[in-house]
Amino acid sequence: MNLKFVCPFWGQEHLNPVEFIHKIMAASYNGIEISLPSDDDFCDAFIAEIENIYTKNVDFTFILQQLSIPKKETEDEFIKKMKDELLKVASYQPTYINSHTGKDYFSFENNCIIIELCLNLSATTGVRILHETHRGRFSFHAATLLPYLDKFPELELVGDFSHFCVVSESLLQDQQNIIEKIIPHISHIHARVGFEQGPQVSDPFAPEWENHLTSFIGWWQQIIENKKQEGWNNFNVTAEFGLAPYMPTLPFTQQPIGNQWEINIAIMKHLRTNLPI
Repeated sequence: MNLKFVCPFWGQEHLNPVEFIHKIMAASYNGIEISLPSDDDFCDAFIAEIENIYTKNVDFTFILQQLSIPKKETEDEFIKKMKDELLKVASYQPTYINSHTGKDYFSFENNCIIIELCLNLSATTGVRILHETHRGRFSFHAATLLPYLDKFPELELVGDFSHFCVVSESLLQDQQNIIEKIIPHISHIHARVGFEQGPQVSDPFAPEWENHLTSFIGWWQQIIENKKQEGWNNFNVTAEFGLAPYMPTLPFTQQPIGNQWEINIAIMKHLRTNLPI
């Protein structure tokens, strides 16, 4: 199994596309994951640089996110907006799309309409659409995700279990049978370590978080082993520790207590060494 490590654009917004891509290539990343901004000039420059990378490395991983900004809207309005966003993102022909799909407060029926929309768009465009396990989405909670997987057994997920931990206020010790049902659907990992009260620990290598890092690596190992058994040769992992407010900050100054770039580099190097492949 070849693990390919992907760098998020999150936290690097101060860089232009050429600077960002050169930075991540120098750091030995194998791809990028980005939610493109509304700036058309930026998008054009970014896609041009991606095409340039492909001329040198056809195996480069290019993941686009579909991420809607919350606002007051009807379910029908949300569905139309999401369709328009997915069609635009798919037009760039990414490796696949990481979609923040549906809403936690939508009915099961309406979330299913949205999932069916995604499946149909994927079939039409030829671009796979994965759905991130995330607070606020249809996939916000481990147990309530299972009925969707029963209805749509073909669903592919981006696994970020930090959100499950926050929602359940636990390290899911009592939900392992549920997690085992979810793992076969995970086709991409967001490698961030969360805890019972938040989606991101201050530094996964601090001794106080050792148990949490061990728990998350255990899940990631199960995911990769599952894919190996299915015959996968490559698997993408995004090192996805984020900026404040994901990154804890000091009171009053709001200074982050960790360095996002350095932590993501460290988690990538740690997983290259410690995830069995």
